[in-house]
Amino acid sequence: MKDKMNKIHNIDCLEFMKQVPDNYFDLVLTDPPYGIKMDGKVGIDGEGKAKEYDQKDWDKSIPDEEVFNEIKRISKNAIIFGGNYFVDYLNNSTCWLFWDKNNKESFFADGEMAWTNFNTAVRKYVFTWHGFIQQDMKDKEERFHPTQKPTELFKTILRDYAKKYNKKTVFDPFMGSGTTAVACKSLGLDWCGCELEKDYVDIANKRLEAVQGSLF
Repeated sequence: MKDKMNKIHNIDCLEFMKQVPDNYFDLVLTDPPYGIKMDGKVGIDGEGKAKEYDQKDWDKSIPDEEVFNEIKRISKNAIIFGGNYFVDYLNNSTCWLFWDKNNKESFFADGEMAWTNFNTAVRKYVFTWHGFIQQDMKDKEERFHPTQKPTELFKTILRDYAKKYNKKTVFDPFMGSGTTAVACKSLGLDWCGCELEKDYVDIANKRLEAVQGSLF
């Protein structure tokens, strides 16, 4: 498995995970499809301009139960965004993460929930991500994916749950445009991921080229 680390693999994640030994990864951090047809959605590119994302049909339905079983098998801990969509496939947990998007008064969701199997309390992260309004308006993050998460949000979560709990290897089975990889590389963590859409693999690799790795 060492030769597969620090790479994004253009492969179905279930096929990949079946090759992984039990408890191999210290942490899974991922954002699977919610099954709410967000692919192809018209959104904002980060500079306030409308952007129509390519229709790729990856968000027709949620992943099968087997995918979640494999995630739990190959990892010591997991953080799965959209956990409220997958409750039939996940165990009860004391530790859910809530991302408050600071949307103010809006018809959009106030935030998103992430399931974890850490034995700690519920935690809230406040990070503005609403249309062209972002937490850091001076250094906006370009958006490449309709459900892209802020890199700084993932870096904060990794500091809290990778550094604090000595998690050194991270896996993301639904890498998308590469936010998990970018956050891990920025923090000096070993990582690995899968993404079925070749276009997103290419985008993620370009994002990674611009990252200067560092310590926590």
